Amino acid sequence: MRKIECISVFDMMKVGVGPSSSHTLGPWRAAQRWITELKQKGIFNDVEHIHIDLYGSLSLTGIGHATDIATILGLCGHDPVTMDISIIDAEIEKIRESKKLQLNAEREIDFSIADDVKFNRKFLEFHPNGMTFRARLKNGKKTSSSFYSIGGGFVVKKERKNASNKMKSFLEFPFPIEKATELLAYCKAENKPISEIVLENEKSLRSEEEIDVGLKQIWDVMLESMYIGCHTEGTLPGGLNVKRRSFEMHQRLIGDQQYNSPEEWIKAIRRTEVKFRQILKWVSCFAISVNEVNASLGRVVTAPTNGSAGTVPSVMMYYMVIENHEATFEDMKRFMLVAGEIGSLFKKGATISAAMGGCQAEIGVSSAMAAGGLTELLGGTPEQVLMAAEIAMEHHLGLTCDPIAGLVQVPCIERNAMGAIKAINAAEIALESDATKAKVPLDKVIETMWDTAKDMNSKYKETSEGGLAVKVNLSDC
Repeated sequence: MRKIECISVFDMMKVGVGPSSSHTLGPWRAAQRWITELKQKGIFNDVEHIHIDLYGSLSLTGIGHATDIATILGLCGHDPVTMDISIIDAEIEKIRESKKLQLNAEREIDFSIADDVKFNRKFLEFHPNGMTFRARLKNGKKTSSSFYSIGGGFVVKKERKNASNKMKSFLEFPFPIEKATELLAYCKAENKPISEIVLENEKSLRSEEEIDVGLKQIWDVMLESMYIGCHTEGTLPGGLNVKRRSFEMHQRLIGDQQYNSPEEWIKAIRRTEVKFRQILKWVSCFAISVNEVNASLGRVVTAPTNGSAGTVPSVMMYYMVIENHEATFEDMKRFMLVAGEIGSLFKKGATISAAMGGCQAEIGVSSAMAAGGLTELLGGTPEQVLMAAEIAMEHHLGLTCDPIAGLVQVPCIERNAMGAIKAINAAEIALESDATKAKVPLDKVIETMWDTAKDMNSKYKETSEGGLAVKVNLSDC
């Protein structure tokens, strides 16, 4: 019987710590999984020394993406969803100075960050984002385990099909979906919008109350990251000396409005007189604010990745403060359900990993997700929703990933703003079109994206060995 990945909205949108889902969140989760493996084998208490090997893209941009830091924090037993991120620097500095590590917060072992984390330029065969954890036991024996971070915080061991840890038979979801055509067929047969089809699938995994709580948590983190970004000034870490821009952008836009919380902030924005140019500025401000938080090892939501975390929330915020001042939780819920499903179509049919597909796999997918979600909220048909997602991706095809110094800052932060603007534009075009006669189906653009990814030169896939990453002189930054 044919099987597909049953990818939940909560797989596509995860709470985590920046700056990268594949280079930070994934390795963090891999470290946690390795700890679990050691315990399952009954050898956790026998571990005397550990060593971490990072390969390929994880190595080439690992310092800029804080891959070493994330992996160490995972080994220490910290969780990216709940950890107090304000203590990250202090924790790492303590390990660096003492050359001791609290393994899963249970056992102290010798550990030198300089000697026991190795950055290997070699690429492992299965995926560019490979890592191997090695341990020496008290009896002198050794054990090792390899993981691959395949984008969006997904971690696998050997086969891609393990990515979601929720593999089910094709018949176990009420509406099993692998392609956009199947999603559209269900909408027609059930006479339901995309959000309701997706909701029925989610309800086979958890109760609707749990879905609501989970989506509320996701939105709260998204809103908080926008709020923090808009209210934090200074320079981003990493050595590029990139000045935070959302703070001053926001000050000029908000004026003298008064508020004391993110919720009051939304109301304050609604009270401002917003003209056309200001709409573009507000959307850009929202997107940039999230990714400035992400670049500072802040807490954001993968949508579908950390590097593209600003696009989806900024478009949802646009709907709330510009399009519909009466927007409710149900509107946000529909938006997230649609966005998550569109993201899962790209993950199943192509990739959401920049190390595999370039930035089209991150910003392109996030723009498609946001375009689809916005289109449904604006009254679009399922056909128009899929058309909007197709338009958004069509104009990101071939977008390379070339972060300067391996940092998720230039050009990454600005690309989130561009992706958000394109998402809104794609939604407007789709709403003015007869989507039943669309020339380019979403499935075809997903196939094209994957073909493009495979043809793309590897140096443009999150290696910092091509594009802006080599054209810009760091000494001038």
